Amino acid sequence: MKTRNILISALAFLAFTGSLMAQSWTLNTDHIVSKWAKEVKPENVHQEYPRPQLERSNWQNLNGLWQYAITATDVEQPASFDGQILVPFAVESALSGVKKRIKANQLLWYKRSFTVPKNWKGKNVVLNFGAVDWETNVYVNGQKVGSHQGGFDPFSFDITHALNRSGEQEIVVSVWDPSSEGTQPRGKQVTKPRGIWYTPVSGIWQTVWMEPVAKQSIASVRVTPDIDKNELTVQVNAKQQNIAGYKVKVEAFDGATKVATLTGELNKKLALTIENAKLWSPENPFLYDLKLTLLKKSKKMDEVKSYFAMRKISKGKDANGHERLMLNNKVVFQLGTLDQGWWPGGLYTAPSDEALKYDIEVTKNSGFNMIRKHVKVEPARWYYHCDKMGMLVWQDMPSGDKSADWRGPSGYDGREMKRTAQSAHQFKKEWKQIMDNFYHFPSIVMWVPFNEAWGQFNTVEIIKWTMKYDPSRLVNGPSGGNFFPAGHTVDQHQYPGPGMPDANIHAPNIMKGRVLVLGEFGGLGLPIKGHLWQKDRNWGYRNYDDRTQLVNSYQKLIDRIPALIKKGLAAAIYTQTTDVEGEVNGLMTYDREVIKMEEKKVKSINEQVFHVK
Repeated sequence: MKTRNILISALAFLAFTGSLMAQSWTLNTDHIVSKWAKEVKPENVHQEYPRPQLERSNWQNLNGLWQYAITATDVEQPASFDGQILVPFAVESALSGVKKRIKANQLLWYKRSFTVPKNWKGKNVVLNFGAVDWETNVYVNGQKVGSHQGGFDPFSFDITHALNRSGEQEIVVSVWDPSSEGTQPRGKQVTKPRGIWYTPVSGIWQTVWMEPVAKQSIASVRVTPDIDKNELTVQVNAKQQNIAGYKVKVEAFDGATKVATLTGELNKKLALTIENAKLWSPENPFLYDLKLTLLKKSKKMDEVKSYFAMRKISKGKDANGHERLMLNNKVVFQLGTLDQGWWPGGLYTAPSDEALKYDIEVTKNSGFNMIRKHVKVEPARWYYHCDKMGMLVWQDMPSGDKSADWRGPSGYDGREMKRTAQSAHQFKKEWKQIMDNFYHFPSIVMWVPFNEAWGQFNTVEIIKWTMKYDPSRLVNGPSGGNFFPAGHTVDQHQYPGPGMPDANIHAPNIMKGRVLVLGEFGGLGLPIKGHLWQKDRNWGYRNYDDRTQLVNSYQKLIDRIPALIKKGLAAAIYTQTTDVEGEVNGLMTYDREVIKMEEKKVKSINEQVFHVK
């Protein structure tokens, strides 16, 4: 009886301390936040399976409250922790419950405990991180299990060897992020936010989860459609090198109907015939389901769900001899928004999957068929939503090094930045990681290695490598100036615009054989009281006093585009989807509470650009 009472008391104490831990997290509301941020709780944060392109049914979400500490970089591990942080929100964000900046001479630490479910016995356990900015070291039960550099790509570690046989386990994560004091790719993060440069984002900012797998399991899948051959190339890659005796079964489905199947080798390209393929497009974003089964002597060892689309992106000439963007061998004018993917509560991290999806829905409802994801990479689920909704995506490489000083050594005069060997290596390494991890998504139709000469270096080499590494997509390089004779496009930025690359300005060898696009224009600003990140210094490229002025000015911009299309313009991207910190030139306010121009009205204005002959 005495033992039972002690156990009850211990459980009560754990429940009480757990309650205190939950109470220690509060949403900081010094700045505006979205309605979804107000609904976030430690127990409900980002509960969706985070990797829709390779989905397993059995997994455990590790989002929620972790302990955190900030120490000097020479500390091996903190002796004590400073409080609670809500993962997966960056330490600088309101939703983290911390809202502190870290310096280049500091480390950010995380710690939490977990238990391995009993039904995972006999399986290997893989710990997955959606993204952590920037350099990560991971320890399980005091044993280092791996390291990673890169702020935008997912990574995983098999932690089986570090697990205790039973009971509670411990994860400790350390992160170093020098922000704009380093040379790593970081997008628009700077230590001193101003103008178009925003608050730093450090640490875990996407979902953390773990899953059980067989000792030999499916690590990744690479799918490439070829609509001209009615063929889908599938390469299923194994986790371990020893694949003797293993096969992979690939099955494609249109709803409940199996349309193709084959069994073949791991780590090799397999050709699946898709008869009478339904083509993916913004008007009809049809997705096939894919089931991948790892077999050993006919015994199922692993199974994952995936999906694919049959679509083709290319360039070609129209009847007038203009180079055009083609989708499924047909000319499609691409009208998009510049989308930076920032949130007032979570910075890089949307407060919920519903919120993540919302921006795409508003863009689609407003009559746009494309989004340029600007110097940021989103979680996999964002691209999945684009795939499902039929939204074309131009994907930027996050800029870095001296990108915040772009008017200095690398302006628009054809000169390039001289990076150190380490900086150049890191750029190439992270760009390849991003291309590898996001190759799967059919919505991505354009890679954009450089923006406006920010950190631009070895331009021709980088662009040609990108084109060769992924010939299934187009490559825009660079976007917004400092042109070189490489890539599929010549991309001008003009504010408020619109405009287009001009043969009288740019050398003939720059223009010849390339598609002419307007990578940024507009930037029409409307500050709305009660929905501003800061009290003053709010700006747009042109500011207006009310919504009527704004929509009238927007119409005047779009009305000028059909004439440019007849001259050869193939795409235009309006700045921007939402306000961001001090920028007030969004279709929506930063908190997404106000859509500044009514969606149906914008859609009716936009319609004209899709019917130009």
